[in-house]
Amino acid sequence: MSTMRALVYSQFGGVPAVQQVAMPTPADDGVVISVQATGLCRSDWHGWFGHDSDVKLPHVGGHEYAGVISAVGADVNRLKVGDRVTVPFVCGCGSCEFCLSGNAQVCPHQKQPGFDLWGSFAEYVAVPWADFNVVKLPDEVSFDVAAGLGCRFA
Repeated sequence: MSTMRALVYSQFGGVPAVQQVAMPTPADDGVVISVQATGLCRSDWHGWFGHDSDVKLPHVGGHEYAGVISAVGADVNRLKVGDRVTVPFVCGCGSCEFCLSGNAQVCPHQKQPGFDLWGSFAEYVAVPWADFNVVKLPDEVSFDVAAGLGCRFA
């Protein structure tokens, strides 16, 4: 089993620690991103202190990130290994009425890396519904700038 380093907390409000954890693998419709930059947001603090019922322990926070695709699921069509990317805070399913109308932020099936999924305070992060959620970055946009956009777009 391949492993990676991640900042894990096992108690709400407890001291997080860098640990070796299992490397994520992509779902058929997902990708794995090698995190090149990640932001730290007040929302991460709320997750860490247990204010979000979606966070289950142990947990890896982080939802503002950018990086390079390192693995692609079998059903992903518009992305490839090596693409420079970022992801919005809310990952919509891409097929419900809300997503199809451009309102993924209220998708009833949404997933949020850093909250109900493990997030970007790690070397790698898995993202579902990649063709719908993952945004390619132009070469002139740096990873740190893209990560800083984080939950500012959805």
